[in-house]
Amino acid sequence: MASSPTTTHPSTSTTNTFLFPWRTSKIAIANGPKSPRFPWVTSPRGPLNANPPSPLPPRGVPPTTDAGKRSSLPASIKQYSLISKRTKIVFGVVIACILILIIGLAAGLSARNKSQHLPLPSDNGGPYQGQLTYYAPGLGACGIESKNGDNIVSVAHALFDAASTSANPNLNPLCGKMVRAKRGETTVDLKVVDRCTGCQPWDLDITEKTFAKLARVEQGRVDVEWSWLEEVPDAAS
Repeated sequence: MASSPTTTHPSTSTTNTFLFPWRTSKIAIANGPKSPRFPWVTSPRGPLNANPPSPLPPRGVPPTTDAGKRSSLPASIKQYSLISKRTKIVFGVVIACILILIIGLAAGLSARNKSQHLPLPSDNGGPYQGQLTYYAPGLGACGIESKNGDNIVSVAHALFDAASTSANPNLNPLCGKMVRAKRGETTVDLKVVDRCTGCQPWDLDITEKTFAKLARVEQGRVDVEWSWLEEVPDAAS
């Protein structure tokens, strides 16, 4: 009995390849190597990368890491520790001196602007009744340079000349003597530095800022009561 002829069937893979040629290409794509330069781009030799890597930093710029940030703090502490103990002491002394100076200036300004409420003495002459005015100070008859706001006074020329013992006004016994002026309950102590040619014997001429402590500047001229705080020649008392 003759054997039946052998029928050769094409393999499934061959048939699939012949009938469905795109399957081979898909298999090749799935198994092919990744692109070395652009692994996230679809290519015939590599798969689609759903998570592309983060972009690289520009050339010459080192990447920033948390470790680098943390390392800067110990470096700063190390640099501070390298400062000598003597330098630290000098810095501390300088800062302390600056603070003391600021506090002293603040206290001085506060005391300077503070009004006095003191009685007028009568031991050295006074109290006297006169007029109080203000002027722009400068180099006075006593040879003392003054500025607005200084607690200085110019006494009447008749009083100044009566106490004079020399042709040089700088040597007048009244120069540098202290008087206390009073209006109401407010008093101001003043130093004689000048001679007032337009004043009556018991008038006083002072700076504008000092005048403002005793009266309103727009008043210009007001009554005042004053006394000597130091011993002066009889001709001036």
